[in-house]
Amino acid sequence: MQKQLVMDEAQLDEYRAITEAVLLASDTPLSLKELSRIMDDAGEEMIGRCIEALNEKYAQGGHGFEIRHVANGYQFSSKADYAKWIRRLYRGRIPSRLTQAALECLAIVAYKQPISRTEVEAIRGVNVDGVLRTLLDRNLIRIAGRGEGVGRPILYATTGDFLRYFGLNELSDLPKLDELNELLKDQDIVLTEEEEEPDPALFRTPGRPVAETDEKIASTDETE
Repeated sequence: MQKQLVMDEAQLDEYRAITEAVLLASDTPLSLKELSRIMDDAGEEMIGRCIEALNEKYAQGGHGFEIRHVANGYQFSSKADYAKWIRRLYRGRIPSRLTQAALECLAIVAYKQPISRTEVEAIRGVNVDGVLRTLLDRNLIRIAGRGEGVGRPILYATTGDFLRYFGLNELSDLPKLDELNELLKDQDIVLTEEEEEPDPALFRTPGRPVAETDEKIASTDETE
C-alpha cells in the first residue's frame, strides 16, 4: 500500500509538471478539456487539482506569476502587483493600445451584443465604420449573424480575444452599474438606471457561436 501511495504521488508530480510545461508553452488559454486531451485523457478534475497545487506552490514561494482562469481556459499571467515594473519593460516601445473611440465602441458591443452598426452609431452619435473595422481586424469583435430588421443588418459580438484582452473569464464578469459608479464617482460621473447593463438574455453562453455561418455571412456581404 505504501509503495502504491508513493507511486501515485510520483504520478501526480509528473502530471503537475506536464500541466505546467504545456501552459507555459501555450500562447492562448487552454481549457480543462483541451489539457485532458493533450495529457492522454487525464481526468479534468485531477488537472484542476494540479493547477490549484501549482498556484499554491507559486504563492508560498513568493513568485511573481500565477495560473489564471481567463477566457474559459487557463494561462500563465504575471501578478497585478508587479504591473509597474512590467510597464517599464515596454517603455519606449510603440504602444498597441485602443483609441478612446475604439474603447467606447467596444464597450457598447460588449454590453449590448449582438448589435448592429446603426445601433452603435445611434448611441455614439458618430460614424463607426472605421472603428468597427479596426476592432474586427484585431479580433476583438466578430460578425455574429444578421438582425431581423429592415435590410437584415449585420450584427456584432465580442470574441474570446476580447475576454483575454481584458482578463475576463466570461461576459458576466463585466462590471455592473454599481461597480462602475464606484469607479467613476471621483470624476463626478454618475450612471443612471437607464444606462444599466442589458437583459442577461442578450449574453449568450461563452464559446457558443451566435451564428453558424459567420464566414458565409462575411463573404456574402462583400459581394453585395
